[in-house]
Order: sequence, then C-alpha cells, then structure tokens
Amino acid sequence: MAATPAVRVLEQAEVAHALHPYDPEHPADQGHGEAAVAALGADPRQVFKTLVTRVDGALTIAVVPVSGTLDLKALAAAAGGRKAAMAEPADAERATGYVIGGISPLGQRKLLPTVVDSSALGFPTVLVSAGKRGLQLELPPAELVRLTRARTAPIGR
Repeated sequence: MAATPAVRVLEQAEVAHALHPYDPEHPADQGHGEAAVAALGADPRQVFKTLVTRVDGALTIAVVPVSGTLDLKALAAAAGGRKAAMAEPADAERATGYVIGGISPLGQRKLLPTVVDSSALGFPTVLVSAGKRGLQLELPPAELVRLTRARTAPIGR
C-alpha cells in the first residue's frame, strides 16, 4: 500500500499509528465516515471526519466525530471568527490535495487552521482519514492535535 502524505507525516514524526483499509464503496444513504465506521466495526464517536470550512472567508479545518455534526457557530467562535460555512468541494480538494471522502487532517498541501472536537481527547486513539477513500489512520489524539497545530473545542453536536 503506497503511503499517502498523511502517512508520511506520521512516519517522519515517528508517531505510532495503525492503518485500517476498508472497501470504500458504500450505499447511497451512507456518507464516507459512516461507511468507514460500518466497514471497520468502529465506535462512531471515535472515528472523526475532516471537514473543510470557511471562517470569515478563510479556509479552516474542522475535525468532528462521525456520530455527530459540526456546529458552525461553535467552530467560528473556536477559530476566533464570527461566521463559519462549509467550503465548496472544489476549494476543499484544491487546498488540501485530497479528494472528498478522503481528506485527511494530516499532510495537506498547506497547513490550514484546524480545530479538533474536544471529545477526541477522551479516547486513547482516534481514527481519521489517511488521505484516500478506503483507508483510515489510527493515532493518539494528542499527536493529531500536535501535528496539525490544532485547537481543541466542543465543535461537534
């Protein structure tokens, strides 16, 4: 399996991690995160989705549990802004270098401001996209926060 930019970041930082491949094909009524949870038999509170947003116009990454949704007002406050909205998919792909459904918070083209939902800190490890559909990456949440230079805040609901 070829290493994605996200995996290379962890290898270079010598962070212990595990890769969890799965079949990325999923029913139309399921999102990419839900498909990963179902395929891996994982706790949906421990699997996190990476969402590209705009806070006061600036691209910002939000990392929230698959089991919930992003609270845009909470994200705006956590990022020091007034208004947050989802970014256009094309902008998200261009800025991160990843495709929708495979956007990892790690190894993006440019380090964007990142906010990780504080619930991540309640688990010994969390799963996030490894940078392509069908591959999840498991790592300690403190390392995710450190490597993305993220803030933590209650941004999920």
